[in-house]
Order: sequence, then C-alpha cells, then structure tokens
Amino acid sequence: MRHDPLNPDADGPRPRSRRRGQGELEAQVLDLLCQAGGPVTAAWVQERLEGDLAYTTVMTILSRLHTKQAVARERVGRSFVWRAEANEAGLAALRMRRVLDGQDDREAVLASFVTGLSADDERLLRDLLSEAAEEPED
Repeated sequence: MRHDPLNPDADGPRPRSRRRGQGELEAQVLDLLCQAGGPVTAAWVQERLEGDLAYTTVMTILSRLHTKQAVARERVGRSFVWRAEANEAGLAALRMRRVLDGQDDREAVLASFVTGLSADDERLLRDLLSEAAEEPED
C-alpha cells in the first residue's frame, strides 16, 4: 500500500507511545530519587526514566516536586542535585493537605471524606489516629 500523507492511517495504524499523566511521572521520578541513596542530577534521573523524555521535562517535574516539598535540591556548581524528601505516600499526603488547605470549610471536607471511606479504611484511620495520640510530643 502506498503512503498517503493526507491519510496517515492508509498504511495501517501506527503504534503510539503511551502518554503518562503528570502524577504518574512525578511518582516515577520520586521513586528513582528514593532508590538513588543520595543526591543525583537531573541527567541521572533522565537516563533512568523509561521513554525519551526531554531534559527540560525532567527539570519541570523535579521543579514541581520541589514546589510540593517532596524533593530538596542543592546547588553544585552551575546546576542542582536532587534528593527525595518524601516517598510516594508522602507525596499523596502533601496533595491531600494542599486540597484541604484550599477549602474554606475544613470540617465539611473532612466529614465528607470520612463518610466515603470503606469500613476497612475507617478502621485503619481510627488505628492511626489512636497511635498518633499515644505518641509523646517533642
């Protein structure tokens, strides 16, 4: 079959690379930083991510994670090295707190959240709150 530039499907469907969502990419970058064992460069992260991501994309994700306080950066020479400050669970908790902080009626938001929990999640939340109440304050 001849290639028709006006009809790209004339040659049959072309495989598309799966586009990752922002949250998925952030989680992958954060996971890499957690595994690194110390500060690493953006180029180090870029080399280990699946796909052909541009360096600027990696820098954007690292900057977003820095804004969310999930990663820390330190200037070394003319660039930065990056390290994880939170794991994926910590990042999710940061997102939840940011959403809660953006609401006028915190009690209504929390009440709605709690009433939507499964029985197992509700029990887990109660256990975690009990443990937190038992811990001595610094």
